[in-house]
Amino acid sequence: MRLFYRTAFFALVLSLSIGLCDLRSARAQTPETVPQIAKNTNVSTNEKPSAKTEEKVEKSIEPNNVNILHRVGVQTSETLPLTLNEAIRRALENNNAIEVARDDVRFQETQLRSQLGVYDPVFTVSPNLTRNSTTGSRATNDFRVNSDVSGLIRRGGGNYRVFFDNVRTENSFSQQQLSSGNTSSGGALFSSGLGVAYTQPLLRDFRIDNTRRQIRIQRRFLQQTDADFRRQTIDVIAQVQRGYWDLVFALRDQQNRVANLNLARENLRQVEAKIDAGTVAPIARAEVATEMATREGDVLLATQQVTVAENNLKTLILREISAPEWNRSLVPTDRPVYSDESIVLDDAVKDAVENRPELQRLKLAREINAINIEFFKNQTKPQVDLNTQFSLNGFSRSGTFSGDTQFVPLISGDPQSNAFAFLLQQIRRFHGGLPTDSEIPLVPVAPTPSFLVGGFNRSFLNLFRSDAPNYTVGVTISFPLRNRTARANLAGARVQEEQISAQTRAQEQTIIADVRNAVQAVETARQRVLVARRARENAEIQLEGEKKLFEAGQSTTFLLFQRENSLANARNAEIRAETDFNKSLADLQRATSTTFRANNIEVTSPVDDK
Repeated sequence: MRLFYRTAFFALVLSLSIGLCDLRSARAQTPETVPQIAKNTNVSTNEKPSAKTEEKVEKSIEPNNVNILHRVGVQTSETLPLTLNEAIRRALENNNAIEVARDDVRFQETQLRSQLGVYDPVFTVSPNLTRNSTTGSRATNDFRVNSDVSGLIRRGGGNYRVFFDNVRTENSFSQQQLSSGNTSSGGALFSSGLGVAYTQPLLRDFRIDNTRRQIRIQRRFLQQTDADFRRQTIDVIAQVQRGYWDLVFALRDQQNRVANLNLARENLRQVEAKIDAGTVAPIARAEVATEMATREGDVLLATQQVTVAENNLKTLILREISAPEWNRSLVPTDRPVYSDESIVLDDAVKDAVENRPELQRLKLAREINAINIEFFKNQTKPQVDLNTQFSLNGFSRSGTFSGDTQFVPLISGDPQSNAFAFLLQQIRRFHGGLPTDSEIPLVPVAPTPSFLVGGFNRSFLNLFRSDAPNYTVGVTISFPLRNRTARANLAGARVQEEQISAQTRAQEQTIIADVRNAVQAVETARQRVLVARRARENAEIQLEGEKKLFEAGQSTTFLLFQRENSLANARNAEIRAETDFNKSLADLQRATSTTFRANNIEVTSPVDDK
């Protein structure tokens, strides 16, 4: 028993010694390291603090006169009110990722138009002047102007050529080929030809050829790029919605932290007044100042989160780094919405299956593979092409019209103009008895008809005479003996068909899981809002009760601070739950691809130039 009393006595003495040492050390510290503590005065607790005391407290709550709400690179006085719809509109107009996806669609449109250009008619004209000169004979001049319009026909895979050829020749051999008449007069012969040639595949390349295959595939590529654009746009809109609500939470959290700091400042004023009144020991001020410093740190962190959330949103809605909005403070004007309406899982899954761009892309991939199967199956057939041509030919000769019958030697005696006559002279030289020039019989030549005398105009008019048409019909048949290339390509396309089916099933499972998780997130966020509201209401009641106890002297500053911090946390939890609910709705819109419908956005599909 004596040992117990001795131990208690020594403990009491030790505590008194430590208290005296603390008091001496506190008095020994300089005013620069310890905040100024007002002296006790005989002021009643009901009296208000003096103006001098209020000025001293006002200076103490702003440490080092630094603005804790200061933000780097942002003029908080220059605000930009922003609704959620306005943020989405700005993102659709300025977001760089959306612009890249949009340009991909435009590029694929140009590729489709480029491939469709293969069916554009091609006009060709080729003037050609030829001069032929041989030793011992006079020079001849030939002039040709050939022109045609050729092209491919999409239906059936045929090709056509419409030609119009004109020839003026002085060459004897060419004249004989064209007219099969006596051309020794040295005049020019004019020839015109007008016709059309058409080739039609009958088996291979009839229903589909490589050109039509590439065009059909390019159309699917264009639709796939449009699906990618829609997916990218939906993702960006979801990011804008999440960024918008993150900024709403950051600003409201900052306001909540500032309000909590103001409570600490008010508590400091009250403690200063009580210290001046002599009802509270000066040491109580340190406890309040410590709590206030902690809350100032919370405000600083909240201000940083505001900057981070605002910059994230600005990167989504601004195009250039030089945009003036970077220096302005965004002020969201929309408040979080809350709805008690439950989400029907089956309807959400149905929307996702019908609208998800990923499934649309796989569907188009399946169609592309079906086109390849059709083409490779067609390539296994033999090639049978029908070749047809219809033409009109007209001729004319230079010179003048003569209606008299002319008599010409059977063989001309001029050796320089006729090789046969030169040969005849050589025979006469070595073998006598052959007829002389006067004995060579004359052959009557009928006069040239008037419709054969003239230039190009006459040969053109002769095209339409009844004796001018020419017809050609033929068939070309070819086929590889084994055709392993087409069979291997067909087998590979069927393997890809099975692969795409497996990819589709896997993607459907991923989408279903995504939708189920999104629906669950909405329901959880809805319940969190209700729970957070109850917690905040109870925290307000507890704080009011704690204030009354503190004013009655039945509570401490520590307990009061705990209640204030609990209320601040409860308010933050409610703010977080409300914004998370809105973010979960945005995620559900993304998961079901109903973002455009929910936000009244109309996306125009690319033009399919058929």
